[in-house]
Amino acid sequence: MNELKELALVFLKLGTLAFGGPAAHIAMMEKEFVEKRQWLSQDDFLTMMGFTNLIPGPNSTEMALHIGYLRAKGKGMLVAGFCFILPAMLMVMGLSWILVTYGGIPAVSSALNGVGPVMLGLILSVIVKFAKPLLKTPFDWALTIGMFGLALVVNELAVLLLAGVLAFLGKKAKLYVIEPISLLTLFLIFLKIGSILYGSGYVLLAFIKTEFMDVRQVLTLTEILDALTIGQLTPGPVFTTATAIGYLIHGVPGGIVATIGIFLPAFLLVYFLHPVFKKLSQMASVKHFLDGLKLASLALMVKVALDVGISLSTSWFFVLTPITFLILWKTKTNPTWLILGGIGVGVLSVFL
Repeated sequence: MNELKELALVFLKLGTLAFGGPAAHIAMMEKEFVEKRQWLSQDDFLTMMGFTNLIPGPNSTEMALHIGYLRAKGKGMLVAGFCFILPAMLMVMGLSWILVTYGGIPAVSSALNGVGPVMLGLILSVIVKFAKPLLKTPFDWALTIGMFGLALVVNELAVLLLAGVLAFLGKKAKLYVIEPISLLTLFLIFLKIGSILYGSGYVLLAFIKTEFMDVRQVLTLTEILDALTIGQLTPGPVFTTATAIGYLIHGVPGGIVATIGIFLPAFLLVYFLHPVFKKLSQMASVKHFLDGLKLASLALMVKVALDVGISLSTSWFFVLTPITFLILWKTKTNPTWLILGGIGVGVLSVFL
C-alpha cells in the first residue's frame, strides 16, 4: 500500500476513535505503530514522546506529525496531521451547530449545566496527576505558587516566560454568534495561543478566557465551557476547542480559521525540529527552561480551576465535581463517559 494512503487511513481511524485525551491518544499510537506495524522501536517512540514535551503545542497531535514525518517526510507529516485533526474538527463543527441552533431549549441548557462541574472535576484530576511528577523540590513548589499568584494579575505569556527564566537560572545556578472580531484577528489570536501554549490542552481554557472573556468580552464563561465540553466530548485533540470558539464567533469560516491558527505552529515546529529532536532533547539548558514552563502551566491550571469553581459553587450541580474527581483519581474511567453522565444528569433535572 502507498505510504501516504496508509498514513491517511490509519490516522483517520485514530482521529475518529481516539477518545480520552493526549495520554490515551499516545497509548493508542504506541500499540498501532510500535506493537502492530513496528514502524519504530519502543525506545524511539519514548524518545520522540519526550521531545514533544519539550515544545509548545498539543502533544498527541505532535506525535502524529512526528510519525508522519518519520514515515514519509514533509508530505507524510501533512497527511498524518490533517487526517488526525479532521474527524474531530468536523464533529466539533456539528456539535457547535447544534449548540448554536438549539442552545435555548431548556433540556439542552440543563444538560450543559450538568457538564460544567464534570469539566471542573476533570481539570482538578489533571492538576493532581501533573503535580506529582512536577513538584519534586521546594523550589518547584515555590515557583508554582509564585506563578499562581502572578497569574492573578498578569497575562499567561508573562507567567510562562518568567517561570522559564527563573527555572533556568535556579537549576543551572447569548447568543453565540457574535462578530466584533475579524477573521484575521481570530486567526492571529489562535496562532499566538498555538505558538506559546505549553502543557495540557486544559491550559487552553486559561488563554481563551483571557482573550475572549476578560479582554474582548465577546463570550461568557458558560459559552467558553460549552466550547471546551464539545472539544472534550469529541475524539482527537482537545485543541479543537478552538474550532468551537471560532464557530461561536464566526460560524463555519471562524471554525476553520481558528483550527488552522492553533495547529499551524505545531506543524511548523515539527517540520523544522524533527531532524534535530534527539539532540535538543538532551540539552540540559533547554530542559531546565522548559521545566519552568511546565510548573507555570500547572499554576495556570489551578487558577482556571479556581475561577470555574467560584462560578459553579452556587449550583447543586457542583456536587458532580468531587464525584468526578474521585472517580478519575481512583479508577481509569474514560472521561467521555463522565461527561455523558453529566449531560444525563442535566437532562434528568428537567423532569425533577
